[in-house]
Amino acid sequence: MPLTTTSLPFGLREIYLYPLTGDTPGSGVKLPVTRTLSFSESSDSEELRGDDGLAALHDNAPNVEWELESGGVPLEAIRTMYGGAIIETGITPNQKKVYNKRDTDIRPYFMVVGRAISDSGGDFSVNLFKCKATGELSGELADGSFWLSGASGSGLARGTNRDLYEFVQNETATALSAAAPSPATRA
Repeated sequence: MPLTTTSLPFGLREIYLYPLTGDTPGSGVKLPVTRTLSFSESSDSEELRGDDGLAALHDNAPNVEWELESGGVPLEAIRTMYGGAIIETGITPNQKKVYNKRDTDIRPYFMVVGRAISDSGGDFSVNLFKCKATGELSGELADGSFWLSGASGSGLARGTNRDLYEFVQNETATALSAAAPSPATRA
């Protein structure tokens, strides 16, 4: 089916997190059982008022506020969003993996990519280029319920092109991978 002018994204198929070194994404971590990825662009503006009226508005650089939720406790994804370390010990059948967070660990920057299928054919993804978890890491252990991990934060512009986010519409559905996607080149 040829690429249409309108994409009709449906559902959520996968979310990957890519740690950033500077502005360069590293190998991605797939979130298990992805449930939600929401975001909104916002910008603060400055008003110039005088003579009993509004004379001008100036927008400051926009940012993106985001939230995500997945099932399970993906320790590598938690480390990607919140810093810290993962310590692995033992051999089968006595392996052990521990996520350790110290009060001196700084929350790192990372890239978020979410993908949905498109009822118009192919798929649709959103790339949030330079994210930082600024909200809380949440989860709950409850009787008769699976653990759901949640996180939220802000996204800033990345690189010399000042890429904030992009939407990608593919004619043919293409699964995400641990290899970081490259941003589209804009003239």
